[in-house]
Amino acid sequence: MYLIVIAWLYVVLMAALVEATSSVGTVLGAVITFVLYGLLPLSIVMYILGTPGRKRALHAQAMAERVAAAGAAAHSTAPDADGKASASTQSGTVAPVREET
Repeated sequence: MYLIVIAWLYVVLMAALVEATSSVGTVLGAVITFVLYGLLPLSIVMYILGTPGRKRALHAQAMAERVAAAGAAAHSTAPDADGKASASTQSGTVAPVREET
């Protein structure tokens, strides 16, 4: 992908160079040619082609944050607000509750 970008910039640079050295061309025309035919279109194309990679990176970051949060919650032994141990540190079974008669 980058090879195409480099090749296109080379072509546009050569066109701008011809414009600047031509007897009827100007340096301002060469700069405008380079920006409007080279930098602007390629920046848009590279942004569009980079979208899947940015989405993958955001998804990976979100998954890493979830794993870190789940790991922190599983290893937490701090008591709750009422002073009792959190549910993650207690045994997996639920104690039966009896009604008083």
